[in-house]
Amino acid sequence: MHEFVSADRLYGKGIFTTLAIFDGNPFVWEKHWRRLTDNAAKLAIDISEYDEESVANALAEIISKNQVATGRARITFSDESPSEVWDGGGETKVGLSIITAGPRSIPDNFKLSVSPHRVNTTSPLTGIKSCNYLEHLLAFDEGRSRGFDEAIRFNERGEITSTCMANVFWSKGEKLFTPSLKTGCLAGTTREFVLENLECEEVEAEIKALTEADGIFLTSAGIGIIEVAVFEGRQLGHRDHPILDLLPKAEPPA
Repeated sequence: MHEFVSADRLYGKGIFTTLAIFDGNPFVWEKHWRRLTDNAAKLAIDISEYDEESVANALAEIISKNQVATGRARITFSDESPSEVWDGGGETKVGLSIITAGPRSIPDNFKLSVSPHRVNTTSPLTGIKSCNYLEHLLAFDEGRSRGFDEAIRFNERGEITSTCMANVFWSKGEKLFTPSLKTGCLAGTTREFVLENLECEEVEAEIKALTEADGIFLTSAGIGIIEVAVFEGRQLGHRDHPILDLLPKAEPPA
């Protein structure tokens, strides 16, 4: 019996983005769409049949249908074309899926560790929000297995890149820092929003920068902007940093 197998099913060929939802509206939509189209081009995934307006309307409809006031949405484009390796030829097809969820649960005493799994800056997937996300998940699960909530990943040069699922910022004195894109970190949409609104230096730095930091902050559409309470056993005091006030506040339940 012949079974159709797609590149997405066999190899995870697809791209996605996770958007924050505030007051029933997707946050910084234009940044997400720009990254989706850029990532699609880099992986040769043809999403030309989906224009920005139609996808934005579909997203708004699902947010309304699911009654999500504050939460998350994930948009995924999957290459559903036949695999060239297993089932060459056939129709080129790209699928779209949109799902929503409530906010992620974030512990008050957020603990951050160091991951043993390195980011390879020479990988063709570096900097792309690909559906082939297993390395991120393995690194995340490894940190969780040791009792931490997240873990810092370094590249092959020993430079700070990000955590498994979020971008990282840190403060020292009056200055704010974040890894530059040269390190292999993902160009996160929340990261970009922070850079547009606060003075911040993009750097290539090693672990010493975090061990000597006054404050460490993680950013993503899924978690928002949070402050790390403990890094590798070192307690970090609350900094009351302006980065923590950048995002819209969730409306209290009626």
